[in-house]
Amino acid sequence: MSYLVALAFFTTNCTSTAPAFGKRGYTENGKASYYSDKLKGNKMANGQRYRPGKRTAAHKKLPFGTKVRVTNPRNGRSVKVLITDRGPFTPGRIIDLSKSAARKLDMVKSGVVPVQMKVLKEGKR
Repeated sequence: MSYLVALAFFTTNCTSTAPAFGKRGYTENGKASYYSDKLKGNKMANGQRYRPGKRTAAHKKLPFGTKVRVTNPRNGRSVKVLITDRGPFTPGRIIDLSKSAARKLDMVKSGVVPVQMKVLKEGKR
């Protein structure tokens, strides 16, 4: 009988599931890049114009309006951004950041850095 109690305890208290895609707490690891200055004023996928001073980002599938924290593990810096566009479309890259967000992560010189991205607030589907 004690074996069954231990098994029940283990299965109910030791299982954890990662948050579903796009839900609060969902994380991705990969590389980040940032928008070229040439794109200033161009329309993004959400219909707004790109403004380098805003902390925005592009993701392939997260809904517009999703708020994420992007962390550069090389220096521990992080930035909160709003998903407003689609991309990046280069293999291995998970997010494209505005110039302002890239500065906050201290990645402007390198151009591409490894990052961890975590959903803080879900966007509208």
